[in-house]
Amino acid sequence: MISKLYILIFILPVVFLNAQVSATLVGTLPDDVLESSGLVYYNNKIITHNDSGNSPRMYEIDTLSSQIIRTITIDNATNIDWEDIAQDESYIYIGDFGNNTGNRQDLVIYRVTKSDYDLSNTISAERIDFSYEDQTDFSGMQNSDWDAEAMVDFNDQLLIFTKQWQTNGTVAYSIPKIPGSYSAKRLGFYDVSGLVTGATYNIFSNVLMLLGYSPQLQPFIVRMDELSTNFSFNGTEEKSDLGIGFSQVEGITYSDSNTYYISSERFQNNVPPITLASQLYTFETNDALQEPEEPPIEIPIDSVKVENELVIYRTFGSNELQYDLNSSAPLFGRAIFDITGKRVRHTNGNLIENNSIDLSGLGSAVYYLTFYLQGITISKPFILE
Repeated sequence: MISKLYILIFILPVVFLNAQVSATLVGTLPDDVLESSGLVYYNNKIITHNDSGNSPRMYEIDTLSSQIIRTITIDNATNIDWEDIAQDESYIYIGDFGNNTGNRQDLVIYRVTKSDYDLSNTISAERIDFSYEDQTDFSGMQNSDWDAEAMVDFNDQLLIFTKQWQTNGTVAYSIPKIPGSYSAKRLGFYDVSGLVTGATYNIFSNVLMLLGYSPQLQPFIVRMDELSTNFSFNGTEEKSDLGIGFSQVEGITYSDSNTYYISSERFQNNVPPITLASQLYTFETNDALQEPEEPPIEIPIDSVKVENELVIYRTFGSNELQYDLNSSAPLFGRAIFDITGKRVRHTNGNLIENNSIDLSGLGSAVYYLTFYLQGITISKPFILE
């Protein structure tokens, strides 16, 4: 949702940031998603949606052509103001919490199962209703500090980041991922000096990206590293210009440890006459997994266990991969990559029950078994013949 204050876009001074990310244009988005407001990457495709007043639909976008290849309708939801989308291993979450005037008392996150999403173009959703624990005034005002347009899945909770029109900061709130009615817990304030419109948490690199723009419509990202298990704004951060000129950027997601996608809404202003297309961008970071130099290990060697040590082995001809992971760090997830860097398997940390992995369905090749722990990523190769 845009404010009329941007009629001053060419009168206000433009302040450039010290760092810059080299975002490149993928393509212009179709008319059906002119108000693309959130992104996730799932099954090698981007999922997006429009914001306020549009149909309760998700759209699959091809990452090469930026064109729609599938439309999914949620038959029991309403799009009052959908502003962001997130996912975990089993669910997709759509945040209907746009609240420009700050008077909404019907904030909701819709939860749909990926199994339903995969099988049908018409699906139903469960509701996660919430309010902010520290909001007591619902009288409303234009461009309030109770607007929100960003959400991520983080350590078995949903984090919502507000878009503070007055303060130009953001407050993080925590909400359970289980259907019900909740009071969102305030986790902290960050002076972003801008308007936060999207967020993504990269499970491969333990990096949080906040997306937004300045009051002069200059896009930026804020990268946050060294995140604590119980989220707070106390890690390292770097704010970067996107290098794409004026744009109403709204959605951000990642496809691997160092590849990100960003969408922008169509922006139009009459005086002065300004029209900006709805577009899809991509940019790269330097967080790619480093390929280990040691040869594949198939037989464990008896030795003193070392902290953060991974040993993998497999009985010849077996479809079961066994491993021993010695680490005291919290485990966020486990994945298998092929030699091209494509992720072919992934399991959230809370769903890992034992140290055995069924390799059925994987072809003969070299793969990398990877574990994502707090502050560290451990990866080792193995051969499947």
